[in-house]
Amino acid sequence: MTNTLRGEVVQLYKTLLFLGREYPKGGDHFRDRLRAAFAKNKDVRDPEKIKELISRGEFVVKELEALYYLRKYRALKKRYYDTDE
Repeated sequence: MTNTLRGEVVQLYKTLLFLGREYPKGGDHFRDRLRAAFAKNKDVRDPEKIKELISRGEFVVKELEALYYLRKYRALKKRYYDTDE
């Protein structure tokens, strides 16, 4: 694996690890699944496949960010607007 791809993979792992702290099922659950996902693909050497996996990881980052923003929005909405729903 080239150094640039290695750096991207490490940065992606750190980002996911940071975002996983607020995961609804708990940070430990997320960390265990993250480690398993990265360990499963540790032997991949093809740069194209690595780029594909990085893009999939970046998609997961965006999905987690959307999940957290939605949760915060719902909490604020619940706090300020009395709804009967």
